[in-house]
Parts: sequence; C-alpha cells; structure tokens
Amino acid sequence: MAAAVQVVQSPSAAAALLKPDRLRILQLLAEPDSAAGVARRLELPRQSVNYHLHELEKEGFVEFVEHRKRGNCEERIVRATARSFVISPAALGALGQTAEGVKDRFSSAYLVAAAARLIRDIETEIRFASAESRRRFTEEAVDTLAALAAKYHNGRSTSGRSFRFLLAGLPVITKEEPLDPAPVSME
Repeated sequence: MAAAVQVVQSPSAAAALLKPDRLRILQLLAEPDSAAGVARRLELPRQSVNYHLHELEKEGFVEFVEHRKRGNCEERIVRATARSFVISPAALGALGQTAEGVKDRFSSAYLVAAAARLIRDIETEIRFASAESRRRFTEEAVDTLAALAAKYHNGRSTSGRSFRFLLAGLPVITKEEPLDPAPVSME
C-alpha cells in the first residue's frame, strides 16, 4: 500500500519529479499499471514512458508490484510509492534561484525562492518529550504572539501598513522515523 505522503528531501529527487510528464504518470500510478498501460492512457510513446518510469523508480517515487503475462509478453507492473509528494524547502532552495537573483519580484520564481529562504532563516526544530509539553509550548507561543500583536497593533493609523503573521508547527517527517498515528492538536 502506498504511503499517504512522501517528503522529497534531495535536489536530485525534486528535479526528477518536477517534470510535467512524470507528474502525470505518477497521478495515473495511484493504481498499479504497466508502462504500456500508462502510455495508452496518456497518449505518449511507450519508450518515453519507460524512460520516465525508470527515472522515477531510481529516485524512489515508483515501486515494482509484479510481473503480469499479457499475450506473448510479460509486463512489469509498478505503482506510485505515495499518494502525495511534498518537496522540502531545502530541496527547493538548492534547485531555484535566490530571491535576490530574480528580477521580477512578482513572479512565482521569486515567491518560491523567498519562501524557501524564509523557512531556512526562521525555522527551528523542537523535540517534545510528551503531548502535554507540546500543548504547553503551543499555548505559550500563541499567548506571546497575541501579546505582541496587542502591543504593536494600531488600528487607527492611516499611514501604517497591515501585515499577517503565522505561527505554525508541523511534525518532522523522516524516512528513519515512523509517522505518529495520533493527530497533532494545536489547540
């Protein structure tokens, strides 16, 4: 059974994934299929699909399921290793330009580069000893942010500018560490 989410950590894996035909192939491989089956559905040459499948399998996005007899041939059946793929900011940062290197500050390339830099600059990792310590940390962080907002917010200012701040906490997912089946509550 495919994992719910697979985190893409390396720049080479992200580069292999971020090709339109490969993304379309992965969407179809939510259910196991062969290169010939995918090629028919996408109306692409089977050789091209075979090449993309080889590259996706090399990076761990596709896995072998079984060999299936079809006429005089034996087809290799594969499937996607996850239902969703998330590219870590570290991998994106290595692939993309720096925000300073992008001329158009309204382009998506600039926004992705700026977001990756922001995450690298302000991200911190905390290992909580228990769900209770995670709850207490969350309450304190929310209270601190609320106190800062109350201290500096000036709704009457006509020359000021409004900003939106976000406090987020996400579980760290690694291949070595099993996913915690219990949902993380930030309440």
